[in-house]
Amino acid sequence: MAEVAAVIFDVGNVLFHWNPRILYERLIPDDQALDAFLRDVVTAEWHFQHDAGRPFAETSAELIARHPEHGALIRLWGERFIDSVTPVVDGMAEVVADLHDAGVPLFALTNFSAEFWERFHAREAAFFAPFRDIVVSGAEKLVKPDAAIFRLALERFEIAAGTTLFIDDRAENVAGAQALGMRGHLFRDAKMLRKELAMLGLLAPTPAP
Repeated sequence: MAEVAAVIFDVGNVLFHWNPRILYERLIPDDQALDAFLRDVVTAEWHFQHDAGRPFAETSAELIARHPEHGALIRLWGERFIDSVTPVVDGMAEVVADLHDAGVPLFALTNFSAEFWERFHAREAAFFAPFRDIVVSGAEKLVKPDAAIFRLALERFEIAAGTTLFIDDRAENVAGAQALGMRGHLFRDAKMLRKELAMLGLLAPTPAP
């Protein structure tokens, strides 16, 4: 197998924690009511529309029509979404910095609303400075694990699948990258990732304690 010459990162729950509960737990103090709101109203399926490119104005209007009693809370999803994307996953700022210092080309491929991404990226501009390019699903109206978005990313980044490591926290996305010839890493934590990066010769091994 060819040596890895570039790394593509997912963003949510790889580089930054993402959890809608962070946004709403201060607004809905009752745990059962909070669980019900996250499970039945602002569902993962509803939010996936934003990742696929639908404007929040459209999706929120439809959702409020179904749940008018939650109108104010639903609107806050759009107004304060980036509050749910924080903080940096433990150890990942150091991994990114070390790879950058080693001269490894860094890229990102994320399922993320284009309108939410603009605000989030502006807030975290310093963190993303080492990345040469980032493909955002909402801007392309393509989502992982669709092969089309992986092909688009490889073409835009001007890198070859066979020399690329793709890192994601979702098995189906890793499998999608591997189907196109990329090496895949199912992310669990920075320590395990760093071990694999060392095995691939991209980082120096961590000294034994």
